[in-house]
Amino acid sequence: MDILACPIDKTHPLELYEIKEKDNVILEGVLVCTKCSRFYPIIEEIPIMLPDELRDKKLEIDFLKRYKEELPEKITKNGAPWHL
Repeated sequence: MDILACPIDKTHPLELYEIKEKDNVILEGVLVCTKCSRFYPIIEEIPIMLPDELRDKKLEIDFLKRYKEELPEKITKNGAPWHL
């Protein structure tokens, strides 16, 4: 976490929202850039931090739908590059 920055605008640090954790390892969660409002999902322990043109919209929309109750509205309703 200490070295991660938004790949778009280089903002550091990113906000972390943990959804599933086991033995101090985040299994599912979201990193959020406070400057550009982009979210980066953490899926199966791996943060997916790609530029918008390389992101998998279907995968990320499905992720948002699956965890919409656990995530704040600033991610689900207003997050970039897409939201619910």
